This record gives sequence, C-alpha cells and structure tokens, in this order.
Amino acid sequence: MPPEFQSLAFDPADAKAALAALPHSPAVFALYGADTRAEPYIGRTPNLRLRLERLLQPSLKHPRRLHLAGLVRRIEWQLTGSEFESLLAQFSLLEKIFGAKVLERMHLRHPAFVRFLGSNPYPRVTVTNRPSLREADWAYGPFPSRAAAERYAEEMLKLFLLRRCTFELDPDPSYPGCVYSEMKMCLAPCFKGCTDERYAEESAAVEGFLATRGESRLVILRSERDQASADLAFESAAELHVQVQRVEAVHALAAELVRPLSKLRAIILQACANPDEVAVFLFDSGRLRGPAGFSILGMRIQNEQSGSTSLFAQPLAIEPIPEAAESGEQAEETSKIGGQEAQATNQAPTAHKLARGVLESRLEAALAALAQIGSGPAPSSTIRQGHLALLKRWYYRPEAKRSGEIFFPDAEDHWPIKSILRGIGRVAAKSILPPPQS
Repeated sequence: MPPEFQSLAFDPADAKAALAALPHSPAVFALYGADTRAEPYIGRTPNLRLRLERLLQPSLKHPRRLHLAGLVRRIEWQLTGSEFESLLAQFSLLEKIFGAKVLERMHLRHPAFVRFLGSNPYPRVTVTNRPSLREADWAYGPFPSRAAAERYAEEMLKLFLLRRCTFELDPDPSYPGCVYSEMKMCLAPCFKGCTDERYAEESAAVEGFLATRGESRLVILRSERDQASADLAFESAAELHVQVQRVEAVHALAAELVRPLSKLRAIILQACANPDEVAVFLFDSGRLRGPAGFSILGMRIQNEQSGSTSLFAQPLAIEPIPEAAESGEQAEETSKIGGQEAQATNQAPTAHKLARGVLESRLEAALAALAQIGSGPAPSSTIRQGHLALLKRWYYRPEAKRSGEIFFPDAEDHWPIKSILRGIGRVAAKSILPPPQS
C-alpha cells in the first residue's frame, strides 16, 4: 500500500535536533508554518536531510540562499524508492492542496490522443488533448506530443479513403467536392460519391486499424501477399508487399502505450524504498494506483549481465528447511550406519526449491491489493489528466534514462505473470547487486 507521510515538529531554536532525525533518503516533503491557512512548501529530493539542512539552517557562505527556518513549524515527508514514485506522491499531495492547479504547478501537459468520431453519421479522425469519457473507446493514445499524434493521424489516413473535412456533412449531389476527392483520396460522401454502406465499411476499417495500431490490416495484407506468392502471382505479391511496408511505417509511429483509453492498462515496476521489495504500480481506469510492495525475500536474483541468464530468466523462490527437521535428519544419519536407509537419508537436501506458483501467487496478491485501491469513486478529471501525463512523461523518456519496466495485458486481457516476475528480478538486481566488472 502507498506509504504514509511521517510528521515531525520543528523548533527553529533547535533546528539541529529535528534535522538529525531525518534520513538520508529520497523523499517527498512538505514544510508547514504556524498559520494553517498558509500554503506549505512542497518538494522532492534524493536526500531528505541534506535538502532540509540547506533550507532550514542559515549559512554564512550563502547569504542569498532561501531560508525558511523562521517560518516552519512542522515537517512531513514520505520516503520513495524512485523518481516515478516521487512524482506520483508529489502530485497526490499538491492535488489535495491546490486542486486543478496541480497540473500547472507540476508543468504537466494534457496528453494528445487521436480521436475517432464514431458517433458522427460520417465518421472522421481528429486530434484532441481532452478525450471524452463517453467516447473513451474511440480515443487512442497517449502520444508523446500533439505533433506526433497529428503525424500519425495524417499518415494513417493516407492508407484509407476517409474524409478529412471537419464540418458536418449534409450530402448534396450538387456539391463540388474538394481536392481529396479529385485526387481519389476520399470516398466523397459530401456529394454522394459513395453509398452510406461503403463509407461505413471504410470507417470500420479505420477504427480497427486504430484499435490495433495497424496489426489488423497487417495480418490481412501479409496473408494476401503470402498467398499471391504461393500462387506464383509475383506482380500482385510485390504490390501487396509495398502496401505492407507502408502500413509497417505507420505502425512504427505508435508506441505500445498507444491504446484505446478505455482499455489502457499497464503494470509499472520500480525500485522501492524498502530494499527487500520491488514497488508495483497499476494504471487502470485512468489512474495510477500504488505502490504495492512485492517481497523479494527468498527469491533467487541473478545478475543478467554476468552471463547467468538461464536462472535469471526464470526467477525461483527458495525456502530453507526448519532447523528442527534438519537436526532430526542428522540424528537419524548418526544412528544408522550403512544400509540403504542411511544412504537415502544422506541424499536428502538441506534446502529445496519451491514451485514457481509461490511467486505467481505473491504477485497476484499484490495486484489484488492494487485493485482494491481503485474500488472507490471514480477519479476526478484532474487526477485522470495528471496521472496520464505522469505515465506519458515517464514512458516516452529515452530508454537509457527511463528507470523501471512496464508490462501490458495480452489480447485476452490477462497479465503476463512470468514476464512480470522476470522484470521484478531485473529491477531488484539493479538495486541489490553490484554492477558487473569489465
């Protein structure tokens, strides 16, 4: 469960005593004054004590540095294990105090989505930063920026004959049309250039493309290409191969995070403030939940970069045999000399490997705990937009600078439990194992 904020009274006359009680650990903190109506000073830091020493202890070497000792009467803090957890904790604290202004204070931009206007009689595609929950099935994202979403929408439309005009259509055969209809890039429903059934068919193809990031169209084209090649229709196969390449180019513009907003679910793994755990976060129903701690006690952690990849790929749990049982076995060995019975006893191991189901059940328990966090009322629009922005900001960082791992459900909406356990092993290895020596 998310850790609680700890509180400490602060006396400016004895600042050293209060600061000595603070840990040298990453944390989110809040400094409160005597006036309960005043806004607190809120921040996050990789070292809580050093940061507050700079803020609450005067320094003759730096007279212009900000000093808050005379105003602060209470310190609250929450230890965190990663920057991702720190940002989420800071957002939660600021949202309780400032409400909708938290997005501005944390410089969080509304994520961009490609929106399919399926409720329109003649559907089209647009880009929005504020997707409607009523049409969450038709909002696809988030993209790293609005420019990226617009590029994806434009390249995707080149594969179809959907309309690009933005006004409400009232089909009239006397309407002159537009440049897209002249270039044969639109079915031209504006002047009845196609039947409503034909346009609905094209709209369904676009919706399927967006929902699967192009996989639905790639499956059909690859099948037709392979069949044409098998039938020795090499010209048709070559044409289909060109179409496959065009679809693959558009598919590459959408990251794995891009999904229908109503189906956007993910598990994020991060380092934990508790060295014996890995922090597990769940994004579901438009909000981030967690962290829930996954205990790595008894879990065999291998260093993937040391060459021991076979054990690392399949994490195991190890449970020692109780001392009483072990001493009993030793007594049995000394009482029996020779014979088959003594040989069988000598071969008994002092420790055995538990079934991998132990780790799987431990992970399922953590996920069940996270699901309980979101069982209350639906989050506000501020929380939804903020959590989406935090997820988007973390995910679209360069992989070299993005700590932790992320996992998505499969086509049947089931979590890849074994893959997540391997990810937990990798996150734990980075925290507890020394870096490999060159």
